[in-house]
Amino acid sequence: MTNTPVFLALFLSSSTLLKADLWPQFRGPKGDGISEARNVPVEFGETKNLKWKTNLPGRGWSSPIFDGESLWLTTAIEILPDEEERIELLTQAGEEEKKFKQKQVARSMELALLQVHYETGRLLNQFELTHVDKPDPIHKFNSYASPTPVLCGNHVIAHFGTFGTFCLEKATGKEVWKREIKLDHSVGPGSSPFIYRNLVILICDGTDRQFVTALDVRNGNTVWTTKRPEMRAESGDQKKAYNTPLLITDPTGRDQLICMGSQWMISYAPETGEEIWKLDHGSGFSVVPMPVYCSTEDLVFFSTGFGKPVLIAVHTNGDGDITASDKIAWQESKRIPAKPSPLLFGENLYTISDGGITTCFKASDGEIIWNGRIDGNYSASPIYADGSIYVASEEGKVTVFSPGDEYTEIASNQINGSIMASPVPLDGALVIRSDRAIYKFNP
Repeated sequence: MTNTPVFLALFLSSSTLLKADLWPQFRGPKGDGISEARNVPVEFGETKNLKWKTNLPGRGWSSPIFDGESLWLTTAIEILPDEEERIELLTQAGEEEKKFKQKQVARSMELALLQVHYETGRLLNQFELTHVDKPDPIHKFNSYASPTPVLCGNHVIAHFGTFGTFCLEKATGKEVWKREIKLDHSVGPGSSPFIYRNLVILICDGTDRQFVTALDVRNGNTVWTTKRPEMRAESGDQKKAYNTPLLITDPTGRDQLICMGSQWMISYAPETGEEIWKLDHGSGFSVVPMPVYCSTEDLVFFSTGFGKPVLIAVHTNGDGDITASDKIAWQESKRIPAKPSPLLFGENLYTISDGGITTCFKASDGEIIWNGRIDGNYSASPIYADGSIYVASEEGKVTVFSPGDEYTEIASNQINGSIMASPVPLDGALVIRSDRAIYKFNP
């Protein structure tokens, strides 16, 4: 019989003792894109400050995570159809002909978890998790392996949305448990898993149903499931979302799980899934950017997603439906991202729009301090490390600039391929995943 307290302590040990040289989940230790790493390179490229470069099997947009020894990331190894078969597969899947150009599909695929040695870049393991025949079509800009995995003590949890959630032992790759929570993503999975104590939190906002659920980290069993509030939209496409949970502690000491969705921003009690407060933010849908929290102002900042993105700052000390209350501190509708997450550093909030418009806001009241354009298109979220902000474009360019009340570019760097995954800063290094490879740069 398993000694449950001891097992749980081993399960959670690494996730509760976060260090500057760990990156256990999407957007880092606190889920805010902020790193305490030092000596992070600002200039790098295919031949500059390159420690190693490793070509990766398959394709995926998940960001790497780091446990102190290994980098972990997911991939989908696809068997692709020719054009005639692609049209046939899209037709069989019930896709509208007018959307064929927006969609991609595979004949079959293997979903895998990759382990890369941090010091050498050697691909240590390729753990094959499942085989899928005729997977649902996805958007041409997405991948079948976009959610970022998460570390939980001696285990790593890889999530692929409707295609499955898998918990593996890091040391052996042995499967501890797996779950399949079926969902119609329409354009593919995107929400990354989050660990809260003994729970794996999953946002499941599909076109067919929308809910947040918590699984027991020990066995994958469902602990709670909470449906999203009713939505005005008649089409499921306007109900889907791809957000990742954010944990905050409000001024009263209460933990809140911030789970952004289409039409509604909602705070849940993480232990039970009970709604604490909800805000009707309008008609935004397919929400991707992860919210951020400013504890000194008690403000959560979030983008409303596709449609017409709006950046909203809301106080977290409400209860129930706060839509008609005075909890919204400020909002801005110009130059707001639909994909990259905002970044809060000091008293300022930084955003980069999908088309490269960068804006610095005063976090407390939304005053625009400066804005400008950085060439490129953007999906990856900005990160801060060692006095610099890094933004990575879909064209493989990484621009580094200084935080502050005026824009000061430090460096502009280019690698081959496209970047959709957010960079990972670590002590004395920067790790970047492209569509083709993973890189480690040293100063």
